[in-house]
Amino acid sequence: MMFHTIAFIMGFLPICVTGFFALGRFCSARWALRWLVACSLFFYAWWHPAHLPLLVASVVLNHTIARKLVHTNRRRAWLTVSIGLNLAILGWFKYADFLLHIVSPNAPALHVVLPLAISFFTFQQIMFLVDTSRSQPALTASQKFPSLLTYASFVTFFPHLIAGPIVRPSEIIPQIAAPRLALPNIENLTDGLLIFLLGLGKKLVLADMFGGFADTGFDAAAHGAALTYFEAWYATLSYALQIYFDFSGYSDMAIGLARMFNVRFPLNFDSPYQATDIADFWRRWHITLGGFFRDYFYIPLGGSRAGPVRQTGNIMATMLLCGLWHGAAWNFVIWGGLHGLLIVIHKLYRRLFPALPAMLGHALTLLVVILAWVPFRAGSLAGVLGMFRGMAGLNGIALPRMIVAAFPPLAAIADPVTVLPFLGDARTLSFPEISACLLLGWLIVLTLPNVHRMTDRARHWTLTSSFALSMQALFFAPHVAPFLYFQF
Repeated sequence: MMFHTIAFIMGFLPICVTGFFALGRFCSARWALRWLVACSLFFYAWWHPAHLPLLVASVVLNHTIARKLVHTNRRRAWLTVSIGLNLAILGWFKYADFLLHIVSPNAPALHVVLPLAISFFTFQQIMFLVDTSRSQPALTASQKFPSLLTYASFVTFFPHLIAGPIVRPSEIIPQIAAPRLALPNIENLTDGLLIFLLGLGKKLVLADMFGGFADTGFDAAAHGAALTYFEAWYATLSYALQIYFDFSGYSDMAIGLARMFNVRFPLNFDSPYQATDIADFWRRWHITLGGFFRDYFYIPLGGSRAGPVRQTGNIMATMLLCGLWHGAAWNFVIWGGLHGLLIVIHKLYRRLFPALPAMLGHALTLLVVILAWVPFRAGSLAGVLGMFRGMAGLNGIALPRMIVAAFPPLAAIADPVTVLPFLGDARTLSFPEISACLLLGWLIVLTLPNVHRMTDRARHWTLTSSFALSMQALFFAPHVAPFLYFQF
């Protein structure tokens, strides 16, 4: 079940919310939490029921180990074993085929089915184990250690279960354990619904539209087509907007849903395409994932406390792992490595020279981020090279004949053709249509504040202007496009 489906919005959500607050008012908070866990497990099982036992077993096992960490004197050994067990399970389901083909390229594929959200609920529980071993009072004091019900509510809480945000146990568990959690709060319900609907608009109106533009170009390149300059650039610019609006929209929907249940999730996107350098980009893009890798991998490796050579190694290891987390394929590793290299270059530059002017830094950061999306999306070396050839103009520059006739100076730079076959639906008007859409999309991400920094008036105006389009897409779209991060 996905957030942007009729079954979820018209069925699951109202039943879940109503039951939660009814049990909280007329029974107890514990009964409300039991209902919430049951709803979350149903939500998870809707996608693939066979993987539900894995999630349940993971929750029970990690809670048992965490309780052991509270009372044992051998915390390091127990922590090492528990983290290793979690990573082994994740590695088998997500990376078995990838690692097998590295060792033996001709070996037949294992065809291991990837359980939904295994990366997310594995990382959530590793954080809980590490925090417990570090003796954080909020988690390890015997009278405050979360019960299995509270812990299960945290891990399986459906707003973040499938694709994040990767919320910290120390931030969310105390909220779930709060005595007034299951009592309705009108302000949280209305604010949460508003944020959810704004995220829904990002996904249905913007992300899916740009996804259609991007798929046309990248799919053609994957099949060996020679994309011309505008076809390649428009596909790449469209994908950069698609992945932003898709995952930013999902995060807003998750934040809004949690708010409706009186739980506050952290911000996950902070206008990342407005960043003035690559380090600033990673402070704004998928904030909770970046925070996880920083605090639970980069800093334990030594972070920036060691010398320049060690710091460079730590950065590259962290970003390569970040890339690999997104998927068991070399294109994700390359993407992570590119970003690691860019961060290293940025840090070296900052040591040697003053900072760039903000406008120049913003332009360079945006350019390298967009270029790095090509290997992330293309999926194969041939597709990557094909896209870059087109973007470099090596396959020529072409425009629809009608466009060139309307603006004769364009004939000096572009060859007139009947249509651009890999741009939109290959109509003459596809070029001005996609140009206008790209202009609007980039104006939004480059000039406007994100949903959470808008004023109430701006939020309501935005919702009013997008609501009709969102409802049209919800009820009449020919198919439901899954969130991009579902595959990670």
